[in-house]
Amino acid sequence: MDKNPAKRLPATMRQLRVFDSVARHSGFGRAATELHLSQPTVSMQVKQLSEAVGLPLFEQLGKRVFLTDAGRMLQATSAEMFDAWARLEMQVANLKGLKQGRLRISAVTTAKYVVPRLLGPFCQIHPGVEVAFEVGNRSAIIERLARNEDDLTVMGVPPRGMEIVSHPFAENPLVIIAPRGHALARSRRIPLSKLAGQPFLMREQGSGTRLAADRFLHNRGIRLDVRMEIGSNEAIKQAVAGGLGLSILSLHALGPDAAPRSLVALNVEGLPIRRHWYIVHPAGKRLSVVAQAFFAYLKAEGSHIKFPTLAGFSDQGGTVQRA
Repeated sequence: MDKNPAKRLPATMRQLRVFDSVARHSGFGRAATELHLSQPTVSMQVKQLSEAVGLPLFEQLGKRVFLTDAGRMLQATSAEMFDAWARLEMQVANLKGLKQGRLRISAVTTAKYVVPRLLGPFCQIHPGVEVAFEVGNRSAIIERLARNEDDLTVMGVPPRGMEIVSHPFAENPLVIIAPRGHALARSRRIPLSKLAGQPFLMREQGSGTRLAADRFLHNRGIRLDVRMEIGSNEAIKQAVAGGLGLSILSLHALGPDAAPRSLVALNVEGLPIRRHWYIVHPAGKRLSVVAQAFFAYLKAEGSHIKFPTLAGFSDQGGTVQRA
């Protein structure tokens, strides 16, 4: 091995990003998926970085890879470099104002119907802003928040036990949905207790929707017959439309084209469950000019979001009311 470090090629930020992803996922396959790269490309980037460092960065045991001592040192160093680069980006964005800049947004899966509808007009007002938008389940988004990977995060239930700043900016009501042909579809003021014997399809434990629904039901002494847990709003909607059971979902999860031909929001006493979307960032984080502008934009425009119209509820200026 060449002992002259001056002859080695320097590490690049791209290689460090790839290395960081492999380290976090303990594998090349999931890193490749996250980075939208082929697995051979990820392996090559890590190999070139290892050659630049002069020592192996990973050791492989079975299908998982683990950091070597050199890898752990590089991980700490690369984290400092990413932080320094982020500070530089923020300072440059501040110098440029809103003419140019980068905005990193992450959101839980249900919010994917909300955030783009706000990002679109914001980007039209500020066409020089480049946006990176990451969507994931609640646990993945909380991990990103803990690692300070984004400027702002959108979620329905801010995590407890973390030093964060959170601000509600839009309603996020939960309703009980059923197939249009369900026996209760035309009923009014259905007692919540009457649904206890119905089969339900629910989001997985730990999701924001499930946390809010469980808390609401627990406070009213209601225990649902949960037949299946599904980690996708889209799959739940299809399952409900197919007659497999009822579900509790955000009206926003139904999307702007909320299949009114196949789904109905039941008119249940005490519903919708009143919730909000929150914009979140780590406490003490210095927001760039772009992030500050989008934060202010959300607070000003979030209340104007329109909801899908389903039988049982009507859209009244962004507030869900019984029809």
